[in-house]
Amino acid sequence: MKMFMLKSLGVAALMFISVLAGMQLANDGIHKMKGYDDPNFQNAVSINETDKDLNATFLGKDVSSHDIEAKKKKLEEISAFNFFSSMGKKLSDGLSGASGKLIKQITE
Repeated sequence: MKMFMLKSLGVAALMFISVLAGMQLANDGIHKMKGYDDPNFQNAVSINETDKDLNATFLGKDVSSHDIEAKKKKLEEISAFNFFSSMGKKLSDGLSGASGKLIKQITE
């Protein structure tokens, strides 16, 4: 059992390092493909936090907490009914309750 866990952790660490190396190679490839260093080259997502406000840039578009609050308010005003969402909530509540009861019966 000890060897299995050691091998599993080793493989997981190797995969994690491989993913990081692949991301770095992809970034270097993008810079090489461009052919020059562009100071305007932006990351996909950047987050700037100040004392009072939290600003984020997603794919070059500025998104602030005020925008998110306005969209949330607009969605609440629409109050659209989603049949599949309500069915999913009922199903998850039912499964959670049933599994809770089953676990309670097993442990007693």
